[in-house]
Amino acid sequence: MTPMALTGQEGTGSMGTDTPIAVLSSKAKPLFNYFKQNFAQVTNPPIDPIREESVMSLVSLIGPRPNLLGRDEAGSHMRLEVSQPVLTNEDLDRIRHIKDHTEGAFSTCTLNICYPSNLGANGMEQAIVDLCAKAENEVKQGYNIVILSDRAVDAQHVAIPAALATSAVHQHLVRSGLRTEAGLVVETGAARENHHFAVLAGYGAEAVNPYLAFEILYSIKDILPEKLDEAELQKRYIKAVGKGLLKIMSKMGISTYQSYCGAQIFDALLISTSLAP
Repeated sequence: MTPMALTGQEGTGSMGTDTPIAVLSSKAKPLFNYFKQNFAQVTNPPIDPIREESVMSLVSLIGPRPNLLGRDEAGSHMRLEVSQPVLTNEDLDRIRHIKDHTEGAFSTCTLNICYPSNLGANGMEQAIVDLCAKAENEVKQGYNIVILSDRAVDAQHVAIPAALATSAVHQHLVRSGLRTEAGLVVETGAARENHHFAVLAGYGAEAVNPYLAFEILYSIKDILPEKLDEAELQKRYIKAVGKGLLKIMSKMGISTYQSYCGAQIFDALLISTSLAP
């Protein structure tokens, strides 16, 4: 994260990696690490995100989608447009209270994706079922922006992995015929690297607030070689994530974040079919 904060782009790495895949590691790995994005296997890259910047876009629309077949419904839906999908804490707070400023056009609810740690790993399945039921109920109640949050994690509560919670709610709303009625925003401390944001986007997140990543940057600002305030750290980190997402999207020839959102173009390596988001 240090090079992201200092240069506004991801750190330089090798062309490949010879580290074991996540399932073979003796260390606990984030769920994100079990997913590898597909790519368009051609001689030249499908899109060059730098030279073809004019066709690339990180704009994301949050909220209910209009009915494409509703000829008489044009203009009756409002959607919240964000210029890029990484939200600051202030941005998320605005979304939480957006109902007060939009005359009821948007209504936001926050769902906790944590559950009691004393239930152990076996308690996660029921926690996911309950989470999906809550999401369905809130959308039916008229909420059109759903925030999935793991801020309540502590010694007594463990969080459902953000990617799993996002995908579970996304797929459940699709099966219920309600996905077009609401937008999904994820408030998580798990997202730090470009790949983490890409997985969340690929499984349905229209925007992500990486609150813990910001806290980490604030905590190390005094030991960085360049003196930067919190606002500048945020700006550079978000810019780095945005450039990383454009690069990842271009591997499949996808030019807009809206097309990438929910695309699920990943291979799940050695994850059971029942668990795979």
